[in-house]
Amino acid sequence: MLRRSSSSRRVGLVGLVLAAVVSLGACGGGATAQVDPAGGATASSAPAPTAAPSGPSAEASTPPVAVAGSALATAEQLEVKGRAPKTGYERDLFGSGWVDVDHNGCDTRNDILARDLEGETFKPGTRDCVVLTGTLADPYSGETIAFARGNGTSNEVQIDHVVALSDAWQKGAQGWDEGTRVAFANDPRNLLAVDGPLNGQKGDADAATWLPPNRAYRCAYVARQVGVKAIYGLWVTQAEQDAMVRVLSTCPDQPLPDGVGAAAAAGGAAAAGPAPVPAPAPTSGPAPAPAPADVPYANCAAARAAGAAPVHRGDPGYGKHLDRDGDGVGCE
Repeated sequence: MLRRSSSSRRVGLVGLVLAAVVSLGACGGGATAQVDPAGGATASSAPAPTAAPSGPSAEASTPPVAVAGSALATAEQLEVKGRAPKTGYERDLFGSGWVDVDHNGCDTRNDILARDLEGETFKPGTRDCVVLTGTLADPYSGETIAFARGNGTSNEVQIDHVVALSDAWQKGAQGWDEGTRVAFANDPRNLLAVDGPLNGQKGDADAATWLPPNRAYRCAYVARQVGVKAIYGLWVTQAEQDAMVRVLSTCPDQPLPDGVGAAAAAGGAAAAGPAPVPAPAPTSGPAPAPAPADVPYANCAAARAAGAAPVHRGDPGYGKHLDRDGDGVGCE
């Protein structure tokens, strides 16, 4: 009978020890076996603990505290409801174009141009009413735009309803009477002279779906929307309120615009009414005749070539011959 040598027994013993160590490492998840160069196994060592990351510990961000009376505080108090259907909406439900709500002899468009442009000039014989030229520091783009009145140039500067008429219609204005809607459409607190193409890009979007490309103006823009909605009792959707709060949280002390804060605190359009635009200083002489209408485009081809189509009643270049169905919108 063959007998195993003592060296064979030693090799077998070493194998058993190695197997046990490896098994323990697999179960414990931290020990590693080290094989002695001479053929034996040494004691295994656990890896050194990982050092904790340096610097301050991570903490959950704390939402800013809204300053009383600020745009952020007002946004958080707006009524939240779903968007109503747009069914039945027509621009003329808010009045036929721009009107002279403050009875200063100028329509609202010219009032806002005179307010927002710098270095403006006026058409002779209109008692400083019809704006011919001026320079706009556009809040939406942050760029400077030269304004010149005319069929091919007037639309480079447009008057934006910061809270769009269609948006208002879907969030409470359907229940207003005609007088309130006309006042809303011509309320200077809801109007800004802005870059025409950007106004077209915005359309009837709310804060959840459109913000000015000029980030430096977003707080002021959203604050104006918040104030106008508070004044007129318009509600917001949840997504809209979330967007408003998100923007205003970066500027928690942003005030409501001048002329909006007190009216918003009073609450409701009936209490506030439209804010008047300062009338031009009185001059001697007879009362001016109504501002002359713009020369209309010759046809829709001319309107489209100027980038003005569709042309709404009350806008520069509008004419009844462009509006065949009489709905107030030509060259549709």
